[in-house]
Amino acid sequence: MRHYSVKLDSPTSSASGTVAVYGHFGRPVLVFPTELGQAYEFADNGMVAAVGDLIDAGRVKLYCVDSFDAATWSADYLPLEERARRHASYESWVVDAVVPHVRADSGDAVEIATAGCSMGAFHALNFALKRADLFPLALCFSGNYEPAAWRSWGERGDAVYFNSPVDYVANLHGEHLEWLRSRVSALLVCGQGQWEDTTGALGSTQRMAQLLATQGLRHELDLWGPDVPHDWPSWRAQLAHHLPRFC
Repeated sequence: MRHYSVKLDSPTSSASGTVAVYGHFGRPVLVFPTELGQAYEFADNGMVAAVGDLIDAGRVKLYCVDSFDAATWSADYLPLEERARRHASYESWVVDAVVPHVRADSGDAVEIATAGCSMGAFHALNFALKRADLFPLALCFSGNYEPAAWRSWGERGDAVYFNSPVDYVANLHGEHLEWLRSRVSALLVCGQGQWEDTTGALGSTQRMAQLLATQGLRHELDLWGPDVPHDWPSWRAQLAHHLPRFC
């Protein structure tokens, strides 16, 4: 399996991070790590191996990125609105540094999917909904899409609102909503076992699916059984089950 890593600096901010790439050809998938995770997390937890046949066959190419969570969403000492404001540096790094690298590496005409588990699922969906021009497909496993429900305190302003899918999706309307209906698709997967309730993932996934349905946005909801916990073995099986349909 072809593998390399590269450190990328944002041309529009001081943000910098690592991208670990797996594969030689195929649909590019931008993979966000779990909370506080780094670029090699997907490989270290067997997720790359779980879809190794697709990678070796040239059907998919994974671009696994660092998180900036320590300075943004996981910075519990900051009020939620400030955490959301700081998230803008992550957005700029992904859009202005990572996306150009993916396009140069995989071809400008190839559409980029997003994927992630737990907090990575939040990032995958949020980026797809906000930048469907870049990311028309989001594969989301055990996500919680409500930042205000996390370990949060303080006011909620525009920065939180525009990074909270459960909030802004509910108010989508007009031409932008019509465009999203024609452009974006989301797969929401969640188990019903241990930790899916305490992390809020199960309830949030169900609420998010209902909002997408209400707004007529293309999506699939796939709930696995009570024996499927919020953990890597579940996500390995779920990714291996679903990814072949999209590459």
